[in-house]
Amino acid sequence: MIRMTAPSLTALLICAGLGCANAQSVGSSYTSTAPKDCRQVGKPSDLDGSTTRVCPGKDGLVVLIAEDDLRETVSVGRNRKQAAEEPAADVWFAPFNSSESTVEWRTAGEKPFAIIQRWHIADNADPDRQGRPKTKAMLVVTRLPPGPVCHVAYVDGIANPTANELARKAADDFARGFTCGKDKVKIIGTSGRAVELATMR
Repeated sequence: MIRMTAPSLTALLICAGLGCANAQSVGSSYTSTAPKDCRQVGKPSDLDGSTTRVCPGKDGLVVLIAEDDLRETVSVGRNRKQAAEEPAADVWFAPFNSSESTVEWRTAGEKPFAIIQRWHIADNADPDRQGRPKTKAMLVVTRLPPGPVCHVAYVDGIANPTANELARKAADDFARGFTCGKDKVKIIGTSGRAVELATMR
């Protein structure tokens, strides 16, 4: 007969009720994609100022930031080549845009399963006093390997006062079960101007 201690019994009940994978602690850690923390690939283009840089991430992953014509794409992979071949590397927003340099990694145990990044989307319909478009903030949730890397959810940063919490919950709830190329990117919370701009085609 196997005798179980109270902690062992508790762990067993958690696994039985929630699934052992879900019983892992989920949390956040952070890395930077600032140019000073990354390796630039080649020289910036004199024609359009396009740049590519590779930034260290978590668990052996790297973050690939490519900028072309004042628009960015962000992808993740084991190396630059793999990241460039992921679906996320081909996702761009029509208005001018940029991503902030802080990347939030959602992890289960020690394994990252999603990143969250704040983006700024230019709004040509809302110019400042100098005539330059003001930007609208949006959080992007991106799923990570195993499986393809792609956008999972968008959270409008202005329309939702708790945008960070909504993005984390979206990552935890949807990223691991999201099927790139089949499932539609989810709009979480209240859809505002940033989401409208990001999804226009």
